[in-house]
Amino acid sequence: MRSSRFSRPPLPALVLMTALGAPAAHAADYVVDLSHAFIQFRISHLGYSVLAGRFNDFSGQFAWDSENPQASTIEITVNTASIDTNWAERDKHIRGDDFLDVGQYPQASFKSTGFTGDAQSGQISGTLTLHGVTKPVTLDVRAVGEGEDPWGGYRAGFAGTTTIDRTEFGISYNLGPTANTMEFDLFIEGIRQ
Repeated sequence: MRSSRFSRPPLPALVLMTALGAPAAHAADYVVDLSHAFIQFRISHLGYSVLAGRFNDFSGQFAWDSENPQASTIEITVNTASIDTNWAERDKHIRGDDFLDVGQYPQASFKSTGFTGDAQSGQISGTLTLHGVTKPVTLDVRAVGEGEDPWGGYRAGFAGTTTIDRTEFGISYNLGPTANTMEFDLFIEGIRQ
């Protein structure tokens, strides 16, 4: 999932913070608030237009410390059957064997392995498992903001982007010569535990 348009430390992915090999001794733990988090994608349709969609059901947690962003981590798990492109028949096709094959691969996941950058922005490296294939992925991330909420809690939010080649994950149904690349936007808000 590639570049972002907000300001501060990294996500979710997403959409999404990092498990950097360094222990997160002082990092606070956050749980993703699904009502304020989004995983969206775009892909070319036959080279004539752009198809956009999202996943409606996912969960995750991250650790974040603005004083030590390299100690941050994130894990996100997505229910692949929750794909939503605003067209029921298309979504049914995407859930089938030609694309996500949600019966065999009901989940996709991202787990961070490292972060480079500062408390404002950077890159999260990690592994994406999709369609039974695990590959390294890098997300460009920015902090959106953090602070107390009106209900006595504390929240932090991040935006991230990345681009993947779906054929590298075994999803090769022909949608035209420009339709192998998928762009992802992740907006992740978490509640400190």
